[in-house]
Amino acid sequence: MSQAETTKRLARLDSCAISDALDKLGLEGFAPGLLQRAAERRIAGQVVTYKLARAADAPAQSGPPRHLGTTAVQLAQPGQIIVVEQTTGVNAGCWGGILTLSAKLKGIAGVVADGPVRDIDEARSYDFPVYSSATTARTARARVAEVSTNEPVVIAGVTVSPGDYVMADASGVVFIAQANIEQVLDAAEQIAGKEAAMAKALLDGKPVTEVMGADYEHMLR
Repeated sequence: MSQAETTKRLARLDSCAISDALDKLGLEGFAPGLLQRAAERRIAGQVVTYKLARAADAPAQSGPPRHLGTTAVQLAQPGQIIVVEQTTGVNAGCWGGILTLSAKLKGIAGVVADGPVRDIDEARSYDFPVYSSATTARTARARVAEVSTNEPVVIAGVTVSPGDYVMADASGVVFIAQANIEQVLDAAEQIAGKEAAMAKALLDGKPVTEVMGADYEHMLR
């Protein structure tokens, strides 16, 4: 299955169906505490990652300075999603307005950050989806620095590798390892189909006590 078809299937689902599928398969992937900050719509796609550290702990850069996040924006393809680890404890932005504009112009689908993001009003004006664990007005300058790009990161306790997939909406953020994507999609589509049938039964007048009976309680087995 191509990346485009995988992303298309993923985008038809919501985070709850994906989370239920992960539970059904005994897999981890739900990343708690990441809230929708800009653009009230779901995003889905493959990830490009970068990680930040305290500026004092980051190795010295050779050559001209390069701002955090710019390499990830350059690497990302249209439709992909940038994922950022900024768990240094330093209150400083790991994503901001100029990065948002550059990502928007390139066709990047959104950003998910475990850490503070700034310039949220700009992201809203660009209609660019941002999910993060916090917001801030404080600059990254002299506070945090990029230490890796497109290498594994840990987002709200979930290890995320380049090429993995993410789905985010107002309910939450879930990650799916690339190796598991087909089985997760198959399971999530089955769950979504069952819930659609339940909704139809309610609309047809069936009592909720019957609709949400044993079948609902056991549907993840």
